[in-house]
Amino acid sequence: MPEPGAARLERTFREAGRPLFVPYVMGGYPDLAASRRHAHLLAPYADIIELGIPFSDPLADGPTIQAAGQAALDAGTRPGDVLDIAADLRGGPPVVVMTYFNTVIAQGADAFLAAAAAKGVAGIIIPDLPVDEAADARRAARAAGVALIALAAPTTDDARMAVIGEEAEGFVYLVAVTGVTGGEMSMDDRLRALVARARRHIPVPVVVGFGVRTPEQAAQIGTLADGVVIASELIRRIGDAPDAAAADAAVDAFGAAVAEALRPG
Repeated sequence: MPEPGAARLERTFREAGRPLFVPYVMGGYPDLAASRRHAHLLAPYADIIELGIPFSDPLADGPTIQAAGQAALDAGTRPGDVLDIAADLRGGPPVVVMTYFNTVIAQGADAFLAAAAAKGVAGIIIPDLPVDEAADARRAARAAGVALIALAAPTTDDARMAVIGEEAEGFVYLVAVTGVTGGEMSMDDRLRALVARARRHIPVPVVVGFGVRTPEQAAQIGTLADGVVIASELIRRIGDAPDAAAADAAVDAFGAAVAEALRPG
C-alpha cells in the first residue's frame, strides 16, 4: 500500500528538522511544457511543491496568479494535464494541488481525488471549501489517501481555529494577510500573534503564505512557522523574463536562494 498523503507530508516536516520551502507552480503557465520544466527545476530545492490547477473564478488569488491561471486556461490546460505534472514529480518532494471546489465536483469528489492519488498527489487545497462544509470532500480525500489541507486566516477566530485543528491533516496553510494572494506581507507582531494562536489550536505543522516575496522574508517566517509558501513572486519572475531560457534561469536561481535562506546556520 502506498503511504497516505497525510502521513507523507507529516513525515516530510518531521525529517526535515527545519522550516520547509513550498514553492507554487501554476500548471500550464506560461504553457504546459514550461510549467513542467519549472516544477522540475524547483524540485531539488523544494520540500513540498504546490501545483495550481487553473480555474476561471479564483476568488482567493490576486491579479498575478489570476492572470497566470487565465493564460493557462486560454492555452487549453485542463485538470488532468496538471495531474500529469504531479505524476512526473514522483520520487521528488510531495505534491499538493491547489484548486477550487467546482473543479473537484465537476468530476465528482471521489473520482477526482482517486485520479489525483493515482498520479501521486499527497494533498489538496480547496480555498473556497470551508472546514464545516467539507465533510464529503474530506471523506473522499481520506478514502483516496489524499490529505485535505485546511486554511486559516487572520480573520479566523479561536473557535473556528479549534475546529480546523480537529480536522487538519498534513499541515495547515496559514494566510499571512487578509485578502488575496500577492499582497504585501510584513513580519510584525500581528503575524507573530497569528502564528502563536494557530499553534495553540492546531496540532499539525503550520505553513505561512500570501505576500512572501524574498528569501529574507522566507527566513524570517521560518523562525516562527514550520514552512513558507511562495507563489505570486515566482509567477512575477516568470512573467518578467524576456524569454523561456531566462524564465527557467530565474526560477532556478530564486529556488536556490530561498532554499539556502531556510537552511540552518
